[in-house]
Amino acid sequence: MIKTDLGWNSFFEKAFEPYQNEGYQAGRVSLEHKHMYRVLTESGEMLAEISGKMRHLALRREDYPAVGDWVVLTVREEEQRATVHAVLPRQSKFSRKVAGQVTDEQIVATNVNTVFLVTALNQDFNIRRIERYLVLAWESGANPVIVLSKADLCENPEALAAEVEAVAVGVPIHIISAAEQRGLEQLGAYVTSGQTVALLGSSGVGKSTLANHLFGKEILDVGDIRFGDDKGKHTTTHRELIALPGGGILIDTPGMRELQLWDASDGLSTSFQDVEDIAERCFFQDCKHENEPKCAVRMALDEGVLTSDRFQSYLKLQKELAFIARKEDKALQAAEKAKWKKIHQAQKKQHNRI
Repeated sequence: MIKTDLGWNSFFEKAFEPYQNEGYQAGRVSLEHKHMYRVLTESGEMLAEISGKMRHLALRREDYPAVGDWVVLTVREEEQRATVHAVLPRQSKFSRKVAGQVTDEQIVATNVNTVFLVTALNQDFNIRRIERYLVLAWESGANPVIVLSKADLCENPEALAAEVEAVAVGVPIHIISAAEQRGLEQLGAYVTSGQTVALLGSSGVGKSTLANHLFGKEILDVGDIRFGDDKGKHTTTHRELIALPGGGILIDTPGMRELQLWDASDGLSTSFQDVEDIAERCFFQDCKHENEPKCAVRMALDEGVLTSDRFQSYLKLQKELAFIARKEDKALQAAEKAKWKKIHQAQKKQHNRI
């Protein structure tokens, strides 16, 4: 397979230059197993593992490969196996905090050009969840596109689309229905040769159906909607990069009911530019928007220019990010300390042998 069909461009070409004359190849991670990776290369599909040196030097999650990454490989063609020695710099990275109490990063997809944020127009429709997805999408460096699916299950799709437009100014919004073959053709324009699109959304919103349409045939299992609550059955169980016949690249992801933020302060500012623009007009620079005089935010709330739900959503996400930043700082300090302890122990053993 030609690398450019997999998304290779001048950015990765330049990053690969130091390895060019050392016998290495570049490949793109299509699937991540527990300790192994499936990698697409010009020599075909390989099963790869990371080198001992890379594992030793890795400090945190982002130092390891993820689906969508371009990696530096030594390839054993006769075995269809490879060893990963390095991850090339990323053009974009969509991350979230792992579910539960642990403060750790989960990289959902990397080197994505466009993120399809898929939301079903049924009982599961949630404008606050869309806001949350937008924050992480903007932070990733990819361009968000909102896809409102299952329009056939909604009496007035345009009314819900207008609600979304109010919180996603300037973001393309597409209303689609696989059952009615509505709006699907417009999405093909984003998945052109060498372009990578990631599908993100809750379980059962229609991501696999959309992937099958873009591929041109049934390549992914499709679940039914559960009776009673409109929630979909979980069909995709892992993140996977799929090369499309037309040259585009698709990354399908499992449904995410719990989407906790991860290091997304810039994404918050972009997503809530309207709130921050109003806050800049406050009389006091450190205004908490509570009881301070000449508070532009309180005035906007009183006048209905800014809704209480949107402002509370902004405050909630802001607090969440501040909490994660504090926890992450402590975790990094502990990891750095453990790393140097390991290095000193290795040096001590080496010295004793001498």
